[in-house]
Amino acid sequence: MARGPTPTGRDGEWARHWSYAGVPGLDLLRARYVRHTFPRHSHEGFVLAAVRRGIEDLRMPDGTVSVLPGSVVMINPEVPHSAHAGVPEGWSYGTLYPSRELVADVAAEITTLRGTVGFAETIVHDPDTARLVHEVHLAAEAGNALAADTAFRLAIARMLRRHGRSLPARGPLPAAARTAALAREILADRMTDPPSLERLAHELGTSPFALLRAFKAAYGMPPHTWLTNARVRRAQHLLNTGTAPADAAVMVGFTDQPHLNRHFTRIVGVPPGAYRRERARTYKTAGTVPS
Repeated sequence: MARGPTPTGRDGEWARHWSYAGVPGLDLLRARYVRHTFPRHSHEGFVLAAVRRGIEDLRMPDGTVSVLPGSVVMINPEVPHSAHAGVPEGWSYGTLYPSRELVADVAAEITTLRGTVGFAETIVHDPDTARLVHEVHLAAEAGNALAADTAFRLAIARMLRRHGRSLPARGPLPAAARTAALAREILADRMTDPPSLERLAHELGTSPFALLRAFKAAYGMPPHTWLTNARVRRAQHLLNTGTAPADAAVMVGFTDQPHLNRHFTRIVGVPPGAYRRERARTYKTAGTVPS
């Protein structure tokens, strides 16, 4: 039986962010946003979205694009982006968040792409694929695993054949990028008690502004924004395993649950409590227990 979305109480906004046991490795978001603004963030896996009504303004590293109905957005893993409404009435859309492994499996079966697979374009006008994205949502919400998995694989196959590419292999990093990578490791390891920018630069033998420039060049956002995004990601993993939001907040370094609520809702699109409840329903439906 289909579950209803979570209302936000603002301008008729609503959202549902969930995973469907019938298609392992896939998260889904269906929502209508008006005033909600997604800050600069990135994802571990892919983002594939199709707007049904309204306009979404999507800010990518190379500029802002307006996403209209009939368009499909393809964002590769770890690419920073932000989004907000492009018209006063906002936008409603469906988004698929497949894991890297899931996309790689499809690519290996139906393409000749080798290495790390991704997409060459960010946005294309493709009403047929946009309809497939929405069909995945409709089938999943109806509990039809066969239809959901079929529509998902057809959509991914179509996008890979038309827009897929092998992403460049990473060579040796220049000195500034190595410094940024070390800074990221330190922030990830000391997430609950991170150093100041000055202290972090001192530990790495550089200056604060040099570190700031190197980090933004490498990851598309300054260290403090990256850390907030990383904390929310880790909180998602904890909520997936059944951790209570208040406990997750402390475990990832937020001062309290309201602090987690604010940042989690802005980045993920739904509050952490609603996110956790949807995961619990998924595990119950699948007859599994979070590990």
